[in-house]
Amino acid sequence: MHHRLPVSKYTSIKRLLYSYLIKSISIDTYIAKNECIENEKIPLHKGRDDNRVLYTSSVSLRLSKSQNRKAMELASAIASDLSGICEDVFSIQVVPPGWIYFELNHSTLATWLQSLVEGSLGEAVEQGSREQGAGGEINSKFKIQNSKLKNFCLLPPASSFPMPNAQFAVQYAHARCCSLVLLAHREGLIKLKEPVPSTSPAFWDVISPNPVPWLNCDGTLRLNHPDERRLIDELIQVVDNIECPDVSGSVKWEKVALNLSQAFEKFWSNCRIWGEVKITSPELAQARLGLLMATQSVLRYVLEENLGVFAPLEL
Repeated sequence: MHHRLPVSKYTSIKRLLYSYLIKSISIDTYIAKNECIENEKIPLHKGRDDNRVLYTSSVSLRLSKSQNRKAMELASAIASDLSGICEDVFSIQVVPPGWIYFELNHSTLATWLQSLVEGSLGEAVEQGSREQGAGGEINSKFKIQNSKLKNFCLLPPASSFPMPNAQFAVQYAHARCCSLVLLAHREGLIKLKEPVPSTSPAFWDVISPNPVPWLNCDGTLRLNHPDERRLIDELIQVVDNIECPDVSGSVKWEKVALNLSQAFEKFWSNCRIWGEVKITSPELAQARLGLLMATQSVLRYVLEENLGVFAPLEL
């Protein structure tokens, strides 16, 4: 049975992982100041793997020369330290010649999806801005420092769609998510506290099931269809872009939004909620509805905050 876990204030998984790495590097390089930390150039990349959420870092390769240590030795030291503080969040592996692999655990992925349903995206960005100014310590499940994250988490300026058709596609996807969630409420598959919001909801106030049954009894994610995993992968990438855009270039929000809406359309076409699924596998139907709500939350944020356009409830 899936038990509700504390939700980290780091909505972006990449931002959370940066904070772990910064803390570990500060310990394992044995120096008070390090160029890699000072200039905030920690290499961290998300892999495109629909079967798992995988990040890779070559930080030990970058630091090995300045530390006069072999890359594998340094990677092993960093990984050992990280295993002690985030083993319930990531599975960590050291790969020659000095790569560190981080695979997100299913239970943490379920917690992350639940946080999107509950509207943590906007709150996390606002909270992150306040904490960056204060340079304070995060008091959360992970209990880690946030003071080194400011340059990774600047929000890009809003822009507009260059093609009206693309804007309509994204707005349609958002409206479709809303209508499906409201239909599920009317049919009793889920129960909402306020089923008819006057404006596009920042989050859904779900009474039941709460939390969404993301996990099977063996602790693995119910959402295993390729189009479910592709949509989850897109959501992770979009939230990473919102909170930790690549400092080397700007995010093309029109393309990001369109990719997410297309992933949603493919998911909706191939992953049923009603009919036989609702009757024989109600928890799978509810998990898919949870994914709809998470998608709507991210689409709304991108439309209103990054693109400056209206996120409609219906079209």
